[in-house]
Amino acid sequence: MRRASSTEPRGSVAYHPLVRFEDAVARLERLPDPLPGPPEALRPLLLTGADAVPADRDGGVREAAVLVLVYPGPDGEPWTILTARPTGDLRHAGEVSFPGGAVEAVDASMADTAVREAREEVGLDPAQCGLRIAGELAPVEVRVSGFRLHPIIAVADRRPVLTADAREVSAILEVPLRSFVVGAPIETVEEDRAGRRIRYGAYLVAGQRIWGATARVLGQLGALLADEDA
Repeated sequence: MRRASSTEPRGSVAYHPLVRFEDAVARLERLPDPLPGPPEALRPLLLTGADAVPADRDGGVREAAVLVLVYPGPDGEPWTILTARPTGDLRHAGEVSFPGGAVEAVDASMADTAVREAREEVGLDPAQCGLRIAGELAPVEVRVSGFRLHPIIAVADRRPVLTADAREVSAILEVPLRSFVVGAPIETVEEDRAGRRIRYGAYLVAGQRIWGATARVLGQLGALLADEDA
């Protein structure tokens, strides 16, 4: 059970509108090098007395990929798909994440992993939505589960028709990427997890708190799309 001891809103000023979907696609198809980083406020910290150290500093060695699917929303701006995990004994139970999972022998690439997992978790049909792979954001080391997460960027011509696999997904969230651009509100939370006190920054979207690796991927994507020089 979560016990947030303090919540500190950040980014109280109004953040600017995001680019239109067509402009976002143009940026995603020519990713800059280097990529802009996510807001530092999102970085989780393990609190150890008076000291604070990065909670994910010793990242894992198992490879995994997630699908960051960008598609045209009803407002003409880019939207994406997230999933809420069921509660219980599953890894990352109750958390919000992108569709994705560990690399398997059948996968020829990280993109294959991401698309396969999205098909299994949310019934994604690449042909139905006109999906194409655009690139990859910076990998994220996830210390708690021992994975190196590869965010695969894909764009779709149409809104995907999705059906959740109830074993892995309790809800499918469709969210506008304007929720994650530079200046979007980030709250700071402290709580106990697995006997450890941690502090992290989170986005609050659709009643869900998005933090950790997922928030950092979204923060980097938001920084990329909000960067007029990208």
